[in-house]
Amino acid sequence: MLENLSIKNFVIVNHLELNFTSGFSALTGETGAGKSILIGALSLALGQRSETGVVRHNTDKSDISATFNIKGNKYAQDWLKHSELESDEDSLLLRRVIYQDGKSKGFINGIPATINQLKSIGELLIDIYSQNSHHSLLKNSTQREILDNFSDLNEGVVEIKELYENWRKLSIENENFKKNKDSYIEELGDLEVKNKQFKALDFSFSKWQDIQANHKMLSNSSELIKGIQTCISMMDNDDSSVFNQINQLQTTLSNLANLDNRLENQLKIIDTMSLESSELIRELNHYLHALDMNEELKNEVESKIQDTYEFCRKYRVKPEELDSLSNDWQVRYDLLVKLIDEKGISEVLNEARHCYDEAASKLSQKRKESALELNNIITDKLKDLSFTHGKFEVNLKSIEPSANGNEQVEFLISTYLNAEPRPIQKVASGGELSRISLAIRVASIKKANVPVMIFDEVDVGIGGGVAEVVGKLLKDLADDAQHQIFAITHLPQVAAQSLNHFKVSKEQINGETVSQINLLDESGRVNELARMLGGVKITNTTIEHAKELLS
Repeated sequence: MLENLSIKNFVIVNHLELNFTSGFSALTGETGAGKSILIGALSLALGQRSETGVVRHNTDKSDISATFNIKGNKYAQDWLKHSELESDEDSLLLRRVIYQDGKSKGFINGIPATINQLKSIGELLIDIYSQNSHHSLLKNSTQREILDNFSDLNEGVVEIKELYENWRKLSIENENFKKNKDSYIEELGDLEVKNKQFKALDFSFSKWQDIQANHKMLSNSSELIKGIQTCISMMDNDDSSVFNQINQLQTTLSNLANLDNRLENQLKIIDTMSLESSELIRELNHYLHALDMNEELKNEVESKIQDTYEFCRKYRVKPEELDSLSNDWQVRYDLLVKLIDEKGISEVLNEARHCYDEAASKLSQKRKESALELNNIITDKLKDLSFTHGKFEVNLKSIEPSANGNEQVEFLISTYLNAEPRPIQKVASGGELSRISLAIRVASIKKANVPVMIFDEVDVGIGGGVAEVVGKLLKDLADDAQHQIFAITHLPQVAAQSLNHFKVSKEQINGETVSQINLLDESGRVNELARMLGGVKITNTTIEHAKELLS
């Protein structure tokens, strides 16, 4: 969820601090007031390419920050973890600084980041549907994800990727082996020697850490022996030793406790100190005895360290890498054995292909079944949104086996009677695409992985009852799926359905035009809706109509 947007010195914005809550929020205002500024600034924070002319006049840079709550957004959390940019909290801060020459810097959680990184994480946070913005919905990959999310096929998709990758690697290795058989046989021999030598090391990283600790202790044994002997002498050597003083204190307190039983607790404390002192002396003597007996261990440890470093130098690896690399060596060795045994690799390849084909066939069937269901749902939504003869269709085009299955998912649409369905990006205009996007999202939102959606003027070209339908769809989109929805609109029927209503306006301050965005209270909403209904002159009838829309 988008929690805060801070905009400084951007176009005609001096400084805006906007706080947002979940649900459906509407942004309204007169044409030219700067409604597009929020989307423009937010898009830059999400990695959109910057241009000159966006920095406010007489300032050196624009500074835009967006704070998100990503609790429950597993995709964003995993991306941050993989990129080593995660924080200990559920919040995520994206920041973009743009300079007068068009150059910019990006930051994620305060850490410098590339613009591509901002863009990658941004795609997991917000989808923006606007006539002038890039639509993720136009990508075949997004269309496939929408269908798979709707069909609850994410686990099957992950399985397909793994099976395809396994089959692909085996096929590549087999082809390379046929071309370079002698080198593969030589590699097998080298691996056999390497694995044998590694097993002789009896190495594990936990053992290696113990060996290093022992080596450090044994290398400093003289200093340790001298220090421990000093400690023992201080504890138990003569009448002034710690142990003897504690015993004297114990005797004195015991006698005093006989005179006043309120000293029993203090006596228990000194009794414990006496026992602990005795135990400490015993442990120190035991440690000292062990040091005296460790000459043989010292030779063993030094030999082990030398053997390990010689092995690492020979194969140009680090000790901390050996556990992982040894597993890779064994896997590679097993594969080469199968490659050399042509019958063995043939069986393995056939099995890998069979597993892929079986999983891909199941995935294809489920996609076909879900596509029919999605076709009907989205077509019905399109009719609600004034596409009277609109028809939606998921086209599953057969392709060569891939990491995504055996078909390419493509969304087709026809917007008038008897028209042939075509890819949505080739048919729909900007305004139509916004409403089509709305219909698709409403139909598939329950399992969508993008928590924030912004619709820029989805009401272009509609009015009356359809406008009210758009407003209700946006409200339902936020309520049913617990997503955060923003809509920039000129229609009061849409704005009236929102939970939060922001008004964008322009003011003249010190001779400069400045854009402001303010959250409206109940009275402010009535006045703004009345302006949207009645234009320049607002009558009592218009006010009552505005109140009726909010009721």
